[in-house]
Amino acid sequence: MEKTVTKSAKTVDEAIEAAVAELGVSKEECKIEVLNEDSQGFLGLGSKLAEVKVTADIDEADEDQDDDVYYGDDESFEGDAVSEAEDAAVQFVAEILSGIGIHGNMDSYREEDDIYISVSGADCGAAIGRHGETLESISYLTNLIANKHSEPRVRVHLDVGGYKKHREQVIINLANKAAFKVRKTGRKAVMEPMNPSERRIVHAHLQDVKGVTTHSEGEEPNRRVIVTPEQ
Repeated sequence: MEKTVTKSAKTVDEAIEAAVAELGVSKEECKIEVLNEDSQGFLGLGSKLAEVKVTADIDEADEDQDDDVYYGDDESFEGDAVSEAEDAAVQFVAEILSGIGIHGNMDSYREEDDIYISVSGADCGAAIGRHGETLESISYLTNLIANKHSEPRVRVHLDVGGYKKHREQVIINLANKAAFKVRKTGRKAVMEPMNPSERRIVHAHLQDVKGVTTHSEGEEPNRRVIVTPEQ
């Protein structure tokens, strides 16, 4: 089934990333139409955002039930504070997102030394950034804040607008395609550049796939996973 998503953000790339994340597919599988490129407004005045329309074929069984999501009122960031570290992390994320004009609903919970924070709401693209770079930066800072309030060390898992969940599925699909190609041709497959957490998903997913092995090559931010035939 064909599905179209329209997104606005400070840049065209951020708008595309947000739309692709919502659709749960790779950029290569989408038809992208730029509706507006001007993020500065007329003569640099105003705050007109870049806007894109992205279309892709979506399997109905894989679609998220967006109609069941309640975004809440503006300024309604709320989390279940079960520890000082979680409370500090939630408060920090809320302040960061409010500062860049993103309002929505926040949920959090803790499992032993892992804190999970999920933010849902409209127009979250600015907090995701190109290839999820902004989200990675916010996650890094949130971990620093949380660990100032906790002993032993905790790990914060932050997701905004479902980006990481969708991105993980996209990465798994790309990994499966690469493995299939390697097993069929007997030649290595070079995957797209990924950040460390995304590369770990590929390595973990393909470690039990017979006939292929994985390793990483290159320097950040262009380091990528290489899938090769198993010797």
